[in-house]
Parts: sequence; structure tokens; C-alpha cells
Amino acid sequence: MKTKAATAKGTRDFNALEIARRNYITGVIKSVFEKYGFSPIETPTFENSETLMGKYGEEGDRLIFKILNSGDFLKDVPADLLHEKQSLKVTKHISEKALRYDLTVPFARYVVQHRNEIELPFKRYQIQPVWRADRPQKGRFREFYQCDADVVGSKSLWQEVELVEIYAEVFQRLELNGTTIKINNRKILAGIAELIGAADRLVEFTVVLDKLDKIGEDGVIAELKERGFEQASIDAALPIIRLTGSFEEKLQHLDVLFADIAIGKEGVSEIRTILNRVDLNAFPAVALGLDLTLARGLNYYTGTIMEVAAPAEVGIGSIGGAGRYDDLTGIFGMPGISGVGLSFGLDRIYLALEALNLFSDSLNGTPEFLVLNYGVQEAEYAMQVCRRLRKSGKTVDFYPDAAKIQKQLQYASKRGFAKVVLCGSSEMEKQEVSIKDMNSGTQVQVSILDL
Repeated sequence: MKTKAATAKGTRDFNALEIARRNYITGVIKSVFEKYGFSPIETPTFENSETLMGKYGEEGDRLIFKILNSGDFLKDVPADLLHEKQSLKVTKHISEKALRYDLTVPFARYVVQHRNEIELPFKRYQIQPVWRADRPQKGRFREFYQCDADVVGSKSLWQEVELVEIYAEVFQRLELNGTTIKINNRKILAGIAELIGAADRLVEFTVVLDKLDKIGEDGVIAELKERGFEQASIDAALPIIRLTGSFEEKLQHLDVLFADIAIGKEGVSEIRTILNRVDLNAFPAVALGLDLTLARGLNYYTGTIMEVAAPAEVGIGSIGGAGRYDDLTGIFGMPGISGVGLSFGLDRIYLALEALNLFSDSLNGTPEFLVLNYGVQEAEYAMQVCRRLRKSGKTVDFYPDAAKIQKQLQYASKRGFAKVVLCGSSEMEKQEVSIKDMNSGTQVQVSILDL
């Protein structure tokens, strides 16, 4: 029986062109991370299930890929559980490991496990793949890369200021004009919940509120009703949902609303501090806006929340997210360690740059030079040429077979080589080479000693 050649749903192969472009993006991100004082670490592809489960909420837990135990994984499962067919109960017996869902929780585990080896504040970045059993769609895959930078051990809002500027610098360097960094604060959301009489249902309220961009105001109202929120609470929330104006005008409105709500006032103060300290004058391609419906990651974010929206014409939504998670290491027995971090969505950034035709033609994943092969004797000479070019730092490929020159030139054209190097018998006699520019068609002779 033949096996169908196909990738698993939600995964992809990458060719040389795609890898060259992805390396370009990660290269920009890495250089900015290191410019701001972050150092790299890596964590395993999979973690113990108990490390991941319960950290992302009920919906997140459902999207975690579980790994079956090796061997006869069913032999130790109680018969009554198998008979009940309760998958969640059985899973605990047959799967002790899971693919990582993100890089943040493994990082928190890393900090706790290596607490005697690191100095606080500790700044790290990671660029590694993660996996989610989500429904694949445009810009959303089951296997994808995250590019994270986090700081633990400091409650200073200067960390948030720098994260905003990291986002701004990366997107400025990628020339992704029209990017918007949306910012909010869990304490503001808590203040809103208290204001509408739903303080005890903060997460439930904000989960619905966060869907505003997807389902619209009517959809949010309908879902709040379905969840049993009183009409008075919904009516009190609507003016906040509909709030417009500049960043500062929105904050001034919240100052009035939160006059008697301490946690809301604290959130406004933190946001205003960040706004006043951020210097976006150097990054005109990026905008910063206050979004009071932004509630991503509320299961572990405790303060600032950020999300980066791609230019509207791209239509792929978020390309990054960030936030403060002061209590995350506490789940691993190390309370009181503050943390804040950001993440770039590599795959969605790629799609945005591709949609806007922002990739340079030079990012084609092909070496710059192709040295042609004229025959047995000429090949020896051609290999000397290859070595000299490579020694000078050039990227070089050598055509291995003495095929017709026209065939080799066609190969060079299809692969996208910038230049081909001709090393025929006449070039050998003169101890030189002919270099042909594949774009202009011009050809020059160069001494082999001058390569």
C-alpha cells in the first residue's frame, strides 16, 4: 500500500526561499533583542504535562498536544475508566508529557529550576517552535515559531517601556508601516468589572469583551446575556466599549469613572506612566493606542497587556503580544518573582511582509555564484576558483556534472543565481575567469589572483 505524501494538518514544509526570508525576520528580531540586553536560552520541545496543564485556562488546555507514553500505555489504566470512556481521566494515565504550548510557561519553569544559577533581573530571549491543536486557518498553524523576550525580577515599568520600543524598532526595521501596538492593563479591566458590578466574574467578562473585534458589539452583548450577566451590567459596560478619542482623552475619561475604584486608578496610573516614558518619535511607522477591550492572557497576566496589530490592509490580525505576569513563577513554588515579556508571531509577520511585497529580491535562499563545469580538466581549475571565492566570504555552488553549458545556464536562471563563473580552457590558459551577471547579462574577466 502506497503512503500518501502529505504534511500533517496545520504544518508546513519550508523551501530555501522561505527559510531565507524567515532567517531575515529572526535576524532582525535577534539583533534588537541583544541590543536591549537580552541573552538567548532554549528549553525542550516537550514538558511534563503537569508543567503545562492548568496554565492557559480551560480552552488552552484543550489545545495542548499530549504525547502518549511509550510501550503498552493502556496496560495500567483501570478497567472502569476504559469502560467509562472519559478521555480526560484516561489521559492522566497514558500521557505524562506534552508539546509546549508557548515559551512563557517553560521559561517560568526554567527560572525556578535554575534560580541558583541566574542573577535577577534576568533577561532572556527564545526563538523556538510551539504547538497548538487549533483549527488551522490563514495565519494560524498547529506548529509555528514564537520569538519571545522576557524579564523576571523587576517590577519597574521601565521594562514595559522598553518592550514597546523593542516592538517599534523591529517593525520599523522590517518597514512594516501602519503597525499598531495596542495596550491595556488587567487592573483597568478589574476596575471596569467592579464598576459594572461583576468584580467576581472578571475573567469571564473579559473573555467575552476580548472578542469584540471578531463578533462585534452585538455579538458581545448577546454572549454576555447568554452567560447570565444582568442587563444593568451590560448597559454600564457599553459606554466603555464605545469609548473613542486620543490615548490621553480615554485615560481622562477613566480617571472620572474610577474616582472611587482603587484598582482601576492604579491601572490608569501605570498606563499613563508608560505612555509618558515611551519615545515613539524615532519610530514613525508604529502607532501606540489604548484598547480597553484587550484582555489576552488574563489567566496569568497581572498588569500591562499588549497586542500588536498588523497593517489593516494585510487582514491577519495579531502579530505579537505582551504582558506582565507577576505571579507566574509562583505556580512552580517560587512566589514573589515579577515578570514581563513580549512575543513576536514569526509566521504572521512573514505573511504580512509577503502580502505587502516587502521582502528584498536578494532573499532568495540561493548562493550568489554558480561556477560552471566545462569538463574533467577544467573542473579542477573551477574548484580552485570555488575555494578562492569561498575564502573571500562569497556563497558559491559548483555544478557537479559536465553538462552542456546552456543547460547549466538554464539551471542558474531557474535557481536565481546572481552571477555565474565561466572557467573554460581559454580562462585556464590566462589564469582568469569570466563572471557573468545574470540580471544585466554583462560579463567581465578577472584574474584568479584577484578573486
